[in-house]
Amino acid sequence: MLRPSPIFTRLDRGEEVYGLLNSVPSPLLCEMIGYAGYHFVILDLEHLLRGGDELMHCLRACESAGVSPWVRVPEVDEKLIGRLLDAGAEAIVLPRVESATEVARAIAAAQFPPLGRRGITGGRSTGFGTLALGQYIELANRQAFIVPMIESAAGIKALPEILALPGVGMLLEGALDLALDLQLGPDPLHPDVWQALQAMAAACNAARIPFCANPRTLEQQQYWRAQGVRSFLAGEDRGLLHNALKARLHDLKTHP
Repeated sequence: MLRPSPIFTRLDRGEEVYGLLNSVPSPLLCEMIGYAGYHFVILDLEHLLRGGDELMHCLRACESAGVSPWVRVPEVDEKLIGRLLDAGAEAIVLPRVESATEVARAIAAAQFPPLGRRGITGGRSTGFGTLALGQYIELANRQAFIVPMIESAAGIKALPEILALPGVGMLLEGALDLALDLQLGPDPLHPDVWQALQAMAAACNAARIPFCANPRTLEQQQYWRAQGVRSFLAGEDRGLLHNALKARLHDLKTHP
């Protein structure tokens, strides 16, 4: 059943939030991420072919473990956004955003009239009628469901207009894709990329929109905290798991 977002509630209280990108489709892993202490998990549909049943089980697993399920969609698809929110997704992450127009379309898909164009249904989003439709619509229209990702020069250029839209909940950075777009190769630590991330964070601060950092070094982590950033992405579970498995095998081989 729809509830006020624990993520934005924590941020409003001045607390930090930590998330993880889920690229290994598994309800069990979603539960594990929740019990590990993360506050939100981004279920990826941009780069993964996930079935509806598996995604539904992942949403339930997140709920059972107390971690907020966010979903990264491949593009702005109004019907898909509505279905995901009806199914229990707490927020929609938009990758490679390059215009305020596409973000506005996503916001309209996430909000009910008179603010948006989302169609109404009952079911699990209302607790099967536990939450009256009027209350449900009022609560849904107060939530900031849409989280754009800036991963290109065009996205950076459009950022002021994007941040001015009511309904943007948070901004995510995509440093690796940004480096590729800037013709810098797969180098998310390039000085030009770092300068762009700092500019993104400053724009978010001015617009009073939370900026979610994805620190790739200890120095970056310390910098973001010093700047007052309180939203952090810990990276991607696939890479973290793979590195942990390799490190464990290395320890077994080198320390008989």
